[in-house]
Amino acid sequence: MTVEYINEQAHLIDFCQRIAHSSWLAVDTEFLREKTYYPQLCLIQVANDDYIACIDPLVLDDLNPILDIFYDPNVTVVFHAARQDLELFYLLRNSLPAPIFDTQLAATVLGYGEQIGYGNLVKMCLDVDLDKAHSRTDWTKRPLDPAQIDYAADDVRYLRDVYKLLSQELDQKNRRHWLDDDFAALTNNDSFKPEPETIWRKIKGAGRLKGVQLAVLQRLAAWREQRALQSNRPRRWIVKDDILIDLAKLAPDSLEKFTMVRGLENSVIERHGKRLLDEIKQAKTLPKEQWPILKKPQPLTHQQDAVVDALLALLRKLCDEQSIAPSAVATRKDIERLVSGEHDLPITQGWRNEIVGHHLQQFLNGKLSVTADTSQLYTHQQ
Repeated sequence: MTVEYINEQAHLIDFCQRIAHSSWLAVDTEFLREKTYYPQLCLIQVANDDYIACIDPLVLDDLNPILDIFYDPNVTVVFHAARQDLELFYLLRNSLPAPIFDTQLAATVLGYGEQIGYGNLVKMCLDVDLDKAHSRTDWTKRPLDPAQIDYAADDVRYLRDVYKLLSQELDQKNRRHWLDDDFAALTNNDSFKPEPETIWRKIKGAGRLKGVQLAVLQRLAAWREQRALQSNRPRRWIVKDDILIDLAKLAPDSLEKFTMVRGLENSVIERHGKRLLDEIKQAKTLPKEQWPILKKPQPLTHQQDAVVDALLALLRKLCDEQSIAPSAVATRKDIERLVSGEHDLPITQGWRNEIVGHHLQQFLNGKLSVTADTSQLYTHQQ
């Protein structure tokens, strides 16, 4: 099938007219974000049963003809590992297309493995080895040569058949509804909105801070996030994470004391030093009741650790019966949180709860018992 490279508006409109009545479309994107806060959209690949196209957003004036189709509620947009692609569409329209289908999530509930890559899934489903020659391509460079375009087209060329195979298997195993919550979560607009006031929670090392140090980190991280958004520059280009942690620990109150912070470059002090001092000062004036709190789980007792081990054994048994990797359902940390009394967990929701979670809770509530012989575990309702 010939791949259409679309870099003229008339060609895009013609292509959109030809695919307008599709019930589904396989979609992928190429982007670059090494030097920016926001990803830069460089290419959109689209395919249905009849056409494959690579649409060039760097030279086209108006992407609305194809976006209108993606956002048509009668069209299922098929992705593999959809989140980064969806972020690009959110930035274009401040909303997300729906319905969607994510082949990576579908593969998880069908036993192909957790977070399986596109190439491996194509190999498993279609016995096709994908070319990796252009995996490091700079997609901002023009012109694109035919080999690059064909390489990009492979991301939707085989996605079509993978989608059909996985859809059929989901229906055969009656698991399509398992994905409803996961797909709904992916298309939740709120998950793509910047949250400067809470971004500090994602900074590695925040767990080592306490009290007013967390208040300082929150202010500094929020300022950096807003600065990154406004300038469209990566966070690390403004101030690195480890520097923010040290600033929160030491809370310098003068430019001279910035020398205590290892690795803080003079250029950063010259450019942002006064603002950093102001943010630190503002954080230190906050009343104690307004300091952020980072909840740390209480360590489990030895007996609770034994319960976790029992639940993990039950998890493995139940997942084996469904041919699903246990790690796709829950981690040890998830089980520890369950034993600690938490209930708002992935394992207590959706398909994970259906096949495993409610059984684990029955076990904890004394309504399910487990016995074993040398060959396997057995469960018994009480």
